[in-house]
Amino acid sequence: MTEQPRTDENRPAVRVERDGVVATVVIDRPKALNALSPDVLRALADAFDDLEDERDAVRGVLVVGEGGRAFVAGADIRALSTLTPDEGAEAARLGHRVAAAIEAFPAPVIACVDGFALGGGLELALACDMIYATDASSFGQPEVRLGVIPGFGGTVRLPRAVGLSLAKELIFTGRRIDAATAEAAGLVARRFADRDALLAGARATIEEVAANAWTAVALAKRVLVEAAGTPTATASGLEVAGFADAFRTEDLREGMAAFIEKREPEFSGR
Repeated sequence: MTEQPRTDENRPAVRVERDGVVATVVIDRPKALNALSPDVLRALADAFDDLEDERDAVRGVLVVGEGGRAFVAGADIRALSTLTPDEGAEAARLGHRVAAAIEAFPAPVIACVDGFALGGGLELALACDMIYATDASSFGQPEVRLGVIPGFGGTVRLPRAVGLSLAKELIFTGRRIDAATAEAAGLVARRFADRDALLAGARATIEEVAANAWTAVALAKRVLVEAAGTPTATASGLEVAGFADAFRTEDLREGMAAFIEKREPEFSGR
């Protein structure tokens, strides 16, 4: 693992907390509104790589920003402002590396947004499986106001989440939308009154997921991620393959036997 970036208080800027089947990845740069510097992006990628080693124990991950003002207010503009084109490409690849690590992680990942999710912050949230948000949250891709475009996946994932027309409007104008608008557009899955309710609701979802067949959840996520944006025939083929793979698992035999025998299943995750 690379050395952790530090906050002003000399705490790691990214930390992982574990509580039962739930892991929480905390971005802890509140004075910088949790901005994504290259070091923070590397630490996020490392965090998900490390969690991959615990995949049998972790059934879901929450991604949160510390401080209450922002999930992530964007990329670190000071760090980006002096980059050459080649360095800019490398910075974008680093953002995509984080998104790929989140999408490859077999358990559901919920972005818990409380405050700003702008630019790279929205792109980080979009890489997660679900976005939960407080009423105080706002979302946007303001990159064009700085002379750049989304570089961490916004042009790819935002249209999939809200449709091409709204995605173009948000990206071309740099406009922000509030949590209620984001929920109506399908960007936010669930909305909560405050941070405590947000975290409790996200944890409850992970615990509900954890009661299901772990192998089936991981297969479903794999198919959903791989099929996104592909032609219908390709996506259907991926689904058929995933469906067939489920029949190789002990969880399928247990789940179907329990249904037939009218009892609760005892899934093994195999």
